[in-house]
Amino acid sequence: MTTTPTSVSAASTKVFHRQLHHDLPVAVFGQGIRLTDSNGKTYLDACGGAAVSCLGHGHPEVLAAMHAQIDKLAYAHTSFFTTEVAEELADVLIESAPAGMSHVYFVSGGSEAMEAALKMARQYFVEIGQPQREHFVARRQSYHGNTLGVLAVGGNEWRRAQFRPLLIDVAHVSPCYEYRDRVATETLEAYGQRLVRELEETFERLGPENVMAFVAETVGGATAGVLTAVPGYFKGVRELCDRHGILLILDEVMCGMGRTGTLHACEQEGVVPDLMAVAKGLGGGYQPIGAVMAQSKLVETFRQGSGLFQHGHTYLGHAVACAAALAVQKVIQRDGLLAQVQARGTTLQGLLQGQFGSHPHVGDVRGRGLFWGIELVTDRESKQWFDPSFKLHARIKREAMTQGLMVYPMAGTVDGKNGDHILLAPPFVASEADLAEIVTRLCTAIDAAISSCHA
Repeated sequence: MTTTPTSVSAASTKVFHRQLHHDLPVAVFGQGIRLTDSNGKTYLDACGGAAVSCLGHGHPEVLAAMHAQIDKLAYAHTSFFTTEVAEELADVLIESAPAGMSHVYFVSGGSEAMEAALKMARQYFVEIGQPQREHFVARRQSYHGNTLGVLAVGGNEWRRAQFRPLLIDVAHVSPCYEYRDRVATETLEAYGQRLVRELEETFERLGPENVMAFVAETVGGATAGVLTAVPGYFKGVRELCDRHGILLILDEVMCGMGRTGTLHACEQEGVVPDLMAVAKGLGGGYQPIGAVMAQSKLVETFRQGSGLFQHGHTYLGHAVACAAALAVQKVIQRDGLLAQVQARGTTLQGLLQGQFGSHPHVGDVRGRGLFWGIELVTDRESKQWFDPSFKLHARIKREAMTQGLMVYPMAGTVDGKNGDHILLAPPFVASEADLAEIVTRLCTAIDAAISSCHA
């Protein structure tokens, strides 16, 4: 009889874990917003893993849909077949997609979705006879995935550094980082216009006729800790791209599918992208799935040209993954969870502001819906960050786990090396009491971690 280990030591495991020096508890059960390890300890999942578990864990209707699909058909390769469930999921997604979106390309995660979007952009310009367009422009302090193409486009310096010789050359402009980069004399709108001018100058330097796309997270994710755009920024970006025939690719892998209170984060910006990647909240973690939503003008160009998107993966449109995602999306719609995200988001904002609004080591609390970032500083007035050698983000994660709390801390918030933040992305089904408990435990963890830095 096999017994479940209470933890797995870094020395004995045969799994090539992402960190090779840390022992890991063994997760054995999940229900709602809680996970339980093999010791019986329960953790509040305040980050959805990596902003993934929008319905929490063990949702009975999603599990039933997966079982039903597996009983009929688990897998059929997309070079031979489509499936009923993939077709239905595509219909559901396009019905609620931004205007002009006509088709969905299913993959197995966010990196794959963004990689596919880049290749769609390149092939689109080849198809229309503009092969000289070979440049992407993106933003510093962004994250678009870990495959080589999107790692190059992303601006996460810590992830990029050792792989730099393998990366294509991409121009990067400033992020929309109002907390640190807006000067006191600027209005929010003026700051956004300055960023758009910087983007325009970059297009001009490269030659706008040589640029394929501008790539951006609609709301910044893990690299800089939930950076929301200032009013008018994305409208200015959209107008600039249209003026030069440059595509706008929005990465909503983390911030999309309801996380910020609308199904798509770009709804709150009043813009429509040409290509948009979604993933985490699409399937809620029940199966690996991601997708690219494409404007009809791109799809029709492919259809009338080569008739082939020269790209593919073995598990495109996996039937069980599509069944899980379809069930997740039906539950969100039926149970009015977008409205609940907005309401719970207001509650969480109030709790965070109440707990951390005057905390001596919290410089900024920012976010939308159930997607929030907390930036940590040694001093609120100067906005000075903690010495990176303290590894404050890692200390907070350890203290939070001790408190039975899962949060998503990261380092390099400011420039890839300096700064620490915590990302919160609780499931849409979290109660007000859950949110209050999350904030209480988080405050305890932050205070303990900062005290240990000075010990």
